[in-house]
Amino acid sequence: MGHRNADTDTDTDTDTDADTGAGAEVTPSLDLNQLRTFLAVYRSGSFTAAARLLGLSQPTVTAQIRSLERRLDRELFERLPRGAAPAPFADELAARIVDPLDALAEVAGHADDGSAEPVHVAGPAELLSHCVLPRIAPLVEKGVVLRVATGLTDDLLEELRAGRHDLLIATARPRGRTLASVPLADEEFVLVTSAVWAERTGGAARFAVDGPAVLHGVPLVAYADDLPIVRRYWRHVFGRRLVCKPAVTMPDLRAVKAAVVGGAGFSVLPRYLCADELASGALVLLNDPDDPPINTGYLVQRPGSSDNPHVALVRDHLLESARGW
Repeated sequence: MGHRNADTDTDTDTDTDADTGAGAEVTPSLDLNQLRTFLAVYRSGSFTAAARLLGLSQPTVTAQIRSLERRLDRELFERLPRGAAPAPFADELAARIVDPLDALAEVAGHADDGSAEPVHVAGPAELLSHCVLPRIAPLVEKGVVLRVATGLTDDLLEELRAGRHDLLIATARPRGRTLASVPLADEEFVLVTSAVWAERTGGAARFAVDGPAVLHGVPLVAYADDLPIVRRYWRHVFGRRLVCKPAVTMPDLRAVKAAVVGGAGFSVLPRYLCADELASGALVLLNDPDDPPINTGYLVQRPGSSDNPHVALVRDHLLESARGW
């Protein structure tokens, strides 16, 4: 993913503030800018991400945190290869200053013209298009401004840590302690083909007798050459490795579905994506195992984005509507 985090830099602390001996108490002698910087690092989980959010250089953020740690005589963050984990005292400090600083920011006014701050949502293109956007679209009438990005989960998680997104629908639970995530919805994968190929092969009735052997000679349509979804289905359902080269590959499951509907062959798709085609007969379900492969999607929120009330509105709306996906 090519993103190098500089949180473990060894820049010289250029902040010349003297240690006031204030200990662990938050006193008026503490620098307000340092507290804002601390809160940005605490919320984003990264010195680099905090620098981008604040419009500062990363060495400046590092210097301000070091100076604050000297003033408090406490370590606030554990510097990690990829980010910064809050020390126990950091949780206490954040709890004490978050409300006053957020209230001060609201008074100062980030958007004096009254315009809403956008909510940046990211995730897989197929899930966003089919499930997410239709559910959150009505929020636009309530004044919510949306900025939507698509991509692969690993890349989007890096961007989330860097502060580019507020909410992310991830196909796997993020690792580490800096990002909070909650299960959003399960997607079930189904083995499908077109009505034409179902008639040629005998469809589900023949499949129930002969299993995947009935697909011999039927072209495979896949998301990628390494068959990540189809291989997983074969391993989970049939307990064997799929040895097959795809006839068609497209890195968009909507395009895979369109090709299969058009008669290109067979594939494995999320049920939510092809439910209408299965109901209409444009696609035919070849196999209906008792234990189908399921993947859990997670809703991940960027630390620090909660100061935009519309982020919470979109988040809660997604958690509620995901029950019906």
